[in-house]
Amino acid sequence: MKELPTPTLHLSTLIGGQTPGRTAGRLLPARAAAAAVASAARLEVAWARHLDDVRAAQRLRYAVFADEMGARLRTPLPGHDIDLFDDYCEHLLVRAADTGEVIGTYRVLTPAQAKRVGCFYSDTEFDLTRLRALREQMVELGRSCVHPQHRHGGVIMALWGALADFMLRNRLDVMIGCASIPMQYEGPHGIAGGGHAAASIWRQMREHYLAPVEFHVTPRLPLPVHELDDTLPVEPPALVKGYLRLGAKVLGAPAWDPDFNTADLPMMMRLMDLPSRYRRHLLGV
Repeated sequence: MKELPTPTLHLSTLIGGQTPGRTAGRLLPARAAAAAVASAARLEVAWARHLDDVRAAQRLRYAVFADEMGARLRTPLPGHDIDLFDDYCEHLLVRAADTGEVIGTYRVLTPAQAKRVGCFYSDTEFDLTRLRALREQMVELGRSCVHPQHRHGGVIMALWGALADFMLRNRLDVMIGCASIPMQYEGPHGIAGGGHAAASIWRQMREHYLAPVEFHVTPRLPLPVHELDDTLPVEPPALVKGYLRLGAKVLGAPAWDPDFNTADLPMMMRLMDLPSRYRRHLLGV
């Protein structure tokens, strides 16, 4: 089994389990919160340590993005979602405790690794010039997905708890990423897709969740929102609503990703902006 390169930053292993060389139970507050969520839902949360772990995450990503959502993926390995950023990212996995199957994943690109690869993935979709002062404290979250049979709050909260622990231990504060809305997204009430729902969600978020102008970014390939109906009463996807509850802000108009056929909203979340109830739950403070 091929080993991954040594991570640039210290990583956790099994959340709620025993870290080699440490006494089980000596958890930071955020790790304890993640462990409680994972234990209640019979989930195991861990950072990938071997290439086999990453391949399991890439297979889940392919199943969700290509098989379920119809993305056109250019991949060197059939049945896996792989791009050039994967080798530079830390991969967070949630497994079902009874089967060991990977049912949720995020990938995390740290500031140091972004320098090595040359940019963040978000740089390929947006001009991030106004975020340059934040880059030393900024990590990028990407390729988030959950198995369709496990899309409940437990998986997401387990992922977020581990991410909060990662940010605290490495003294990082800013998280950015692209929140994707499928172009055919219809929302929970069957509102018509075709990009109109994405345009309507952007209008709602522009009115209520827009970041200060000094953090605004611009899309390299804008979604043509002026040609779409943005008046539909459609709700954002559950993951986007979750980000908003955590205090995230949208940084500007959506980009269109033709390969994934999604409208991608640039979003930023800072630990310092977490509402108090989530600070207690995720950070233990």
